[in-house]
Amino acid sequence: MTITITTSNLNGIRAAKRKNMYAWVEERTPDLWAMQEVRAPQSEIDPIFGEIESLYGKNVTKQNEVCRIKGRAGVGLLSALPVTEQRYGLPGLTEDVDSGRWIESDVVTPEGYTITVVSVYVHAGNVEHADKMEQKFRFLDTMTERMRELQDAAASGGNQTVLCGDFNIAHTPLDIKNAKANEKSAGFLPEERVYIDKWLGELEYVDVMRDLAGEIQGPYTWWSQRGRAFENNTGWRIDYQFATPELADAARGFVIDRAPSYDARWSDHAAMTITYAV
Repeated sequence: MTITITTSNLNGIRAAKRKNMYAWVEERTPDLWAMQEVRAPQSEIDPIFGEIESLYGKNVTKQNEVCRIKGRAGVGLLSALPVTEQRYGLPGLTEDVDSGRWIESDVVTPEGYTITVVSVYVHAGNVEHADKMEQKFRFLDTMTERMRELQDAAASGGNQTVLCGDFNIAHTPLDIKNAKANEKSAGFLPEERVYIDKWLGELEYVDVMRDLAGEIQGPYTWWSQRGRAFENNTGWRIDYQFATPELADAARGFVIDRAPSYDARWSDHAAMTITYAV
């Protein structure tokens, strides 16, 4: 038996709805859907989540956290599978700008296993603003420690974990079209990329899509709104699913829903869905 897990940066849930996100929902209806950049107040999220549930045609467990800074960040998790526990935020991060970026759900698979699913939205950072890079590195340091805890639990017979989200880091030159030109850009700095090295090395997480796709260029998940980046496929791969080894071994395939044209996009990111045999 398989389950599908999607991660997608919505670039605003209200805008995505206006741009026909619901057609994608009806086609995919993933068992678990991790959302980032929801960017809406709870009063507007709740009815949209209700409409999405109606498209599923069955009960969906809903979880989200709104950023305390209006119009920023915000993450969500929708599960068509049973959820036993939900957690919000990262311990030790109390600044408003760090809110709405990390939530966890413990989910029971059809075969009775419990897995932990995380929806994460990492700060974008900006090399021209030292404070924004400080926020990003502070968040990355804190989430790395939580990732260590989750991996230790998995290695000790506890829940396997998958982190789904927009990490705002392209790991290697395979994950960005113009690597050389972006070596000093936020999202491809050596001091950012080393975090993924650590997650995949010392912490033994698996970059599931890369593991499935092999060492090929791309495929990308985000394209700048400027110029003809989308038409020319000048993209970045910054949306990932990082899984603990046993769960990663259960991955069977992935789909990146790159829209057929610029006008058909409902976000500047493409949704990425991975199928797991769990």
